[in-house]
Amino acid sequence: MRKRSKYRPKGVFLNPVAYVLEGMTPVTKHDNFLTDLKIRNHMAMNNLTKGVATRADMDDLIAMGNAVEALYRLGFGWEYKDVVGVGLEAILNVARRGAPVNRFIMNAHEMNALNSLMELHDAQMEIITVRDMENAMKLMEAEYRKGRMTPIVRTKP
Repeated sequence: MRKRSKYRPKGVFLNPVAYVLEGMTPVTKHDNFLTDLKIRNHMAMNNLTKGVATRADMDDLIAMGNAVEALYRLGFGWEYKDVVGVGLEAILNVARRGAPVNRFIMNAHEMNALNSLMELHDAQMEIITVRDMENAMKLMEAEYRKGRMTPIVRTKP
């Protein structure tokens, strides 16, 4: 049996100049993307506040928290370290309590922490570029591949 080659051809950009220019545009120029993202996140937070949040809502909030942390690591909002830490801890606690029974309810401290995290996320989205968002997504994917993300439901070894 022959050994497979490690060579894998890279993708070809049809318009590399447009790709570079799009990476430099602010996310706010892409109104539909930013509007849809804010609606999803705020709707998930609203459902969680009302006590009718589903797993999909929690997935949206977890993704928002991961994006905030990745952008924080890239230098956006570095002065809000405490907001990021407390907010991510609040999401984790709410998700861990609710995952076994599919009922996600938060207390007042967690609500304040998540509101602050949501506010930071909205502020980050106003100042970043498309390239910054791509870098944050690459960072999140790398953390996932390396197994560094904290699992919601702990499994027994």
